Amino acid sequence: MTGPAPKNDEPMTAASIAERVRAALDSADLEQMAALLSSDVHWGAPDDPAPPCRNRSQVLRWFEKGRAAGRRGTVTDVEVHGNALLVGLRLDTGEERWQVMRVGPDGVNDIRGFEDHRSAAAKLGL
Repeated sequence: MTGPAPKNDEPMTAASIAERVRAALDSADLEQMAALLSSDVHWGAPDDPAPPCRNRSQVLRWFEKGRAAGRRGTVTDVEVHGNALLVGLRLDTGEERWQVMRVGPDGVNDIRGFEDHRSAAAKLGL
């Protein structure tokens, strides 16, 4: 489950994986998510220079812990902006969260979490 992502002949782009990201997050399917993450993906707060998750295995463990704790979310929006995705999530608590996912040829390589759409959009210069 936390091994290397399957290889594909075509480099990934934000546009080419947007719906796959939505499906993986909505289903909480770790294998689907693993296939979309670069091996050196980082995940953390918006401006954290040393985010706590610094590779695919750490990101997948974070998802796994959340799922085991009963946390669930539904994707409300996925917008493509160049090499990035702006992803809206509604948590089972009713809270909204936003993520900016940067995409390179090997998949999502940086994920930053935001508490509101305005801050996430500003990170993308929108």
